[in-house]
Amino acid sequence: MESLSRYAVAEHNGIFMVVVESDLLPPDPGVVVIPLLSDYPAVKHLNPEIVHDGRRLVMATRLIASVRRGSLREVGNVADQGDRITRAIDVLMAGV
Repeated sequence: MESLSRYAVAEHNGIFMVVVESDLLPPDPGVVVIPLLSDYPAVKHLNPEIVHDGRRLVMATRLIASVRRGSLREVGNVADQGDRITRAIDVLMAGV
């Protein structure tokens, strides 16, 4: 099973995604991700702009999903933007 750490950027069928589940969870065939899209309507704090490989992408937080690990290819890491990613998930879950 491929190891994908939290805040890894992975590609699946031409779409970039950021891994958001904790590294402390036991291994599972699925991993929780949020797509990074270039043309998604942004809501302040819910959809932060994430810079990956020089591209500005919008985190489509409401499209959070689980994807099979084996279908993902790691292409980078955005741990330096982890605070904004975590805040977006907090806004999604708690509305604040």
